[in-house]
Amino acid sequence: MDTTEQESGDEKEQLLREDRRLLGRVLGDVIAEQVGETTRERIEAIRQTAVRFRRGLSDPALAGDAAAAKAALDSQLDALPIEQALHVVRSFSYFSQLLNIAEDAHQNRRRRAHAEGCSPRRPGSFTCALERAAEAPGAPLLGWFERARISPVLTAHPTEVQRQSILECEREIARLIAEPASPARDRALHAEILRLWLTAMLRLSKLTVADEITNALAYFRLTFIPGIPRVYADLEEALCARLALPSMPWLPPFLVVGTWVGGDRDGNPNVGPETLELAASEQARLILTHYLEEVNLLGRELGLSARLKPVPREVLELAERSGDQSEHRRDEPYRRVVSGIYSRLAATAKALLGLDAVPPPIAVRPPYETADELAADLDLVARGLEEQGAGLLAEGRLRALRRKVSVFGFHLAPIDLRQSSDEHSAAVAELLARAGIEPAYEALSEAGRTALLARDLALARPLRCPGPAYSPRTERELGVIGAAARSHKRLGRTAVSKYVISHCESVSDLLEVGMLLREAELAHPDGADLDIIPLFESIADLERCGEIMQSAFAESLYRGWVRTRGDEQEVMLGYSDSNKDGGYLSSSWTLYKATVDLMRVCRAHGVRLRLFHGRGGTIGRGGGPSYEAVLSQPPGSVAGALRLTEQGEVIASKYADPENGRHNLEILAAATLEASLAPDTGNSAAGERSRHAEIMEELSGLALAAYRNLVRDTPGFMDYFRAATPFAEIASLNIGSRPASRKASQRLEDLRAIPWVFSWSQSRVMLPGWYGFGAAVSRWLAEKRGTLAELHDMHASWPFFRALLSNLDMVLAKTDLGIAARYAELADPRLREAVFPRIESEWRASRDRLFAITGAGGFLAGNPTLARSIRNRFAYLDPLNHIQLALLRRYRAGDADERTVRAIHLTINGIAAALRNSG
Repeated sequence: MDTTEQESGDEKEQLLREDRRLLGRVLGDVIAEQVGETTRERIEAIRQTAVRFRRGLSDPALAGDAAAAKAALDSQLDALPIEQALHVVRSFSYFSQLLNIAEDAHQNRRRRAHAEGCSPRRPGSFTCALERAAEAPGAPLLGWFERARISPVLTAHPTEVQRQSILECEREIARLIAEPASPARDRALHAEILRLWLTAMLRLSKLTVADEITNALAYFRLTFIPGIPRVYADLEEALCARLALPSMPWLPPFLVVGTWVGGDRDGNPNVGPETLELAASEQARLILTHYLEEVNLLGRELGLSARLKPVPREVLELAERSGDQSEHRRDEPYRRVVSGIYSRLAATAKALLGLDAVPPPIAVRPPYETADELAADLDLVARGLEEQGAGLLAEGRLRALRRKVSVFGFHLAPIDLRQSSDEHSAAVAELLARAGIEPAYEALSEAGRTALLARDLALARPLRCPGPAYSPRTERELGVIGAAARSHKRLGRTAVSKYVISHCESVSDLLEVGMLLREAELAHPDGADLDIIPLFESIADLERCGEIMQSAFAESLYRGWVRTRGDEQEVMLGYSDSNKDGGYLSSSWTLYKATVDLMRVCRAHGVRLRLFHGRGGTIGRGGGPSYEAVLSQPPGSVAGALRLTEQGEVIASKYADPENGRHNLEILAAATLEASLAPDTGNSAAGERSRHAEIMEELSGLALAAYRNLVRDTPGFMDYFRAATPFAEIASLNIGSRPASRKASQRLEDLRAIPWVFSWSQSRVMLPGWYGFGAAVSRWLAEKRGTLAELHDMHASWPFFRALLSNLDMVLAKTDLGIAARYAELADPRLREAVFPRIESEWRASRDRLFAITGAGGFLAGNPTLARSIRNRFAYLDPLNHIQLALLRRYRAGDADERTVRAIHLTINGIAAALRNSG
């Protein structure tokens, strides 16, 4: 970077530095006030020693200083009384979280400045996406939204333990630092950081599914309910300007936030019919309460008198039917109409939830049968205002409320059901056996299963027989389906509209779900009331997914179901398990090929493919910037349809701050629009792309072999993993309602992807996000299968390969071998010598090959903002790792003090917060 660029970057970062110093100073003052100046000095000494350790590792000339710093850290931390250790851990954890707040506030500030200035359109914005999309010949922009389906889906897969009380406190801190400096502001900031310090970071009990439901609802209350109407409004304004429309268009509800919370049963015995009903009821309670509040406020705004200007006839007629006979409002028809809407909403809330409206309605009116009826009444009010020349009054609260009803209905968010195919098979087998149809269903071949299921599904009758109860396992599956049917009757079919099948490996896995749905009249010979979505996860399943769907579409009954769902088939691709199975490079390429294969099969059968990307937060689970991820998909695969999971600490990172949340929703929608309509920006000819695919196939095979040779073929590798990471301690942390493993097994295959990735992140190895890349490229070049120039060309011209290397760049930058080596010391020396040198060697090979391909001289050369962010974190992140190591040694040596366990859990939380996309 030249001097001018450096000064420009420094100038842009000045306000961030000021915020960082301010928050750090106030936290230091709070620590001194609450636990003493001596503790603050001890914390600073530990920080400085950790910085010395890092400097020593980065400069070979200072290797002796690194060794001395390591010894000093051990001496400082091993002698630390547990109460002091807890203070130190909380201090560095809060320093990291306050840095996150400062960075998010700075990004918001920069975006606002960019929007207010005359800067070029930023990639990821609506205006930029519309400009690029309009370059496509005859791009039908407005028509595109009629079929577009974009949905981030919140999952119940937390990898951090931040509590709502802490998140609320952090949001207030973010609001305060955005205000101009003043003594009153600084005093309020001091009070909030004091409150933060005095709030316990950890829960004393394990999360329940009910807690997860409450946690998810908080994001709707704070971000999605107020923010989504603004996202639509921004896009509608941009379309109006771009297309020179006479008025703002009204887009269909193409952007909807979904959820798995309360309906995801895969490997979680705590989710069942009762949690699904609780989630549906609590969601409805939140949105109906919000509607009542908004309609009440709307009535106050629309006291327009009919004496001053004629009111459209349909408004007057609805006012007469409103039930509001107050003499004070006889000449205020809009207010009477809104009063009638409030009365019907109150009746709806009472009928659906037993909820009493506050204030109570003026009149007794029938409840709305559907949210569409409510939408129609609100639309009538908007039309009336437009017709009488008061269209400006139809904007603001009324337009936002109409948008909310169109997106959230009475259900708030669609809840996906998810369960493993093994559980479906067992339940169907029991149903068939009890009905006297097939005593040994699970012993049948795949062809035998498919034929039996297709024959039986051609009949409309259910299988359930009266008499003794079925096994608890089967009763639970049937109970969930029954709860979904009841939600349909109460809240509409959108409330529970999708069923995801984990570990889908065959056509019978799809038909088995149909058998279960039929038991609650949610499937019949002519169609199904839910989308049946296969989830392909392992490398082998991804390689066969096209073949499986080809066979499914060839089955006439299943093809008929797809036809009744609009000739659309949603397929979910699992990033986490495929990465755990085959490593980052192989997983990424297998997912890309699977997408192409699915597109080919769907096109051949006249079916529109909708992809659901099961991404996690970290690169090892499909994470990374959403904009680049969407644009790097195979050409034609997005086509306006995109769903992806939002998991773990990424949910809080993206959506805890309302402004940041709106920005992330805009990025997702803009990227989908751009990927669907913009011309292909790749400049490679078809022959070159064929060669690129050939190269990726070779690299993928080599990377897969290197990865599996380490994690599967190295004796004792899993023992090393459990010793050299805090896996066992993570498994006991109260961050979620599901166990860390699907089965009581020590095998990698049975370990959940989240604790696998999370554990490597905590120890700063990040192994799932990069291992195998260096070995693959090195061997490919050594065997003269191709040239470095070809890899340069792939990076320059292929968005997929460019995004793959960009993510690799980030995860390698966050890896720290010096700290990872300290974790390796926790393992048996024999295992350590067998494993860790291989990890070190492969990291260096991956780094060197990455730089050789991209031409970069260091990590994140193209993203200096992120590079600075990572550097800024080391001073607070490194000490947490060193403290965690000291505590793990104590705990594993037999220290059973409950406070030691709590301190370890606090370090896990702090490291996750500092790394941000770690789980």
